[in-house]
Amino acid sequence: MAFTPLFAVCYRLMPPLILLESPAVNLAGVPGVNMSQEYLVEIRDLNFTYDSRPVLTGINMTIPRGKIVAVMGISGCGKTTTLRLIGGQLKPTSGEVRVGGQVVHELDADGLYDLRRRMGMLFQFGALFTDMSVYDNIAFQMREHTDLPEALIHDLVLIKLHAVGLRGAQKLMPAELSGGMARRVALARAIALDPMLMMYDEPFAGLDPISLSIIGELIRKLNDALGASSIVVTHDVQESLKIVDYVYFVSEGKIVAEGTAEEMKNSTVPYVHQFVWGEADGPVPFQYPSRPYGEQLMESAVRRV
Repeated sequence: MAFTPLFAVCYRLMPPLILLESPAVNLAGVPGVNMSQEYLVEIRDLNFTYDSRPVLTGINMTIPRGKIVAVMGISGCGKTTTLRLIGGQLKPTSGEVRVGGQVVHELDADGLYDLRRRMGMLFQFGALFTDMSVYDNIAFQMREHTDLPEALIHDLVLIKLHAVGLRGAQKLMPAELSGGMARRVALARAIALDPMLMMYDEPFAGLDPISLSIIGELIRKLNDALGASSIVVTHDVQESLKIVDYVYFVSEGKIVAEGTAEEMKNSTVPYVHQFVWGEADGPVPFQYPSRPYGEQLMESAVRRV
């Protein structure tokens, strides 16, 4: 049976130009989703390896309902892998990931797909369907996963586009969009089914300062309007700390620090301090590991003699 978002029922009585005044999503009664718990996502004693190479070790993380949580760290530390484990694309080597009270890796195919319909994902560079217009990109999920009539889908698409400030761009193709516009369209598509969980993979990458600020503000406002929970994987420290409620810092597959944005700014943990303030040298060294510089120079000199 096709999934009909409960929030869509409200839209039948709403004008198509509502921006962010909509009530929070009510998922009570959705099969398998436990709305009585404080945390929407719970990661417990999670370990994950690619073949024999450890990627995540002993990860414990909670995402409260209605909050925005950032996961930060240098490239290759396991941030995006964490998102894949939450979405069920990967299975943990040990430990568990619970979303809405359900252990993700224990779900069968139908259960996993049903859970994913209640998740939204903003990919690093938008990942829009290049042969579809802006309008059709956002309508795609509604057509695939609901039985809503086309007239109602039309109004819902306009609502989503209006929320990100691009209602006037509905007929454009992705190739006609700037980087910032494409990211906003991708965000509108990600919230098409009013997800209970939003995941953002480097949402600020490659954006100019104005677009970056707009995306940050939209992430905060849309999360609050939908009553959703959000996980933001990012390198952009300063913009992220303006909008998030809590931060996890990951290094070499382990959580090395966690706390509020203000606590992270004032952290005395060397790795966190270097990352937050963009220092060139520290626990993450400027120089790639090598033999002592003087030793190499002397060796070269000896060869020339």
